[in-house]
Amino acid sequence: MNHGNGYRRLNRTHEHRKALFANMAGSLIEHEQIKTTLPKAKELKRVIDKLITLGKRGDLNSRRGAAAQLKQDQHVSKLFDVLAPRYKDRQGGYCRVLKAGFRYGDMAPMAIIELVDRDRDAKGAADRARLAAAEAAED
Repeated sequence: MNHGNGYRRLNRTHEHRKALFANMAGSLIEHEQIKTTLPKAKELKRVIDKLITLGKRGDLNSRRGAAAQLKQDQHVSKLFDVLAPRYKDRQGGYCRVLKAGFRYGDMAPMAIIELVDRDRDAKGAADRARLAAAEAAED
């Protein structure tokens, strides 16, 4: 029987999988679009939808639960200050998974996971700001 197999194990331990999704959810919140393998993207969709729902609740307990799962304060603040008001009228389905072919090295199926109604300038904005600050420091 196939009872109780409610998630993909991804050949990782529980702790590794938990850290993986904490990092990937933080990256998705920061950049609003990331590229990963298809099974990871499908599992990340479950995680990020629950986090955005926590953000929409907006109380202190929700913020602490999101902070325990996300690990970085900048991601928690963006979740509650930017993403939660954006999706306040949406009843679910905050992200989409788009198939993106196969990886060259091992033919793993790839996917792009992105937030619905995403800010197109958010992808790579932190990297651009970091590079601009480094150039300003050199001058």
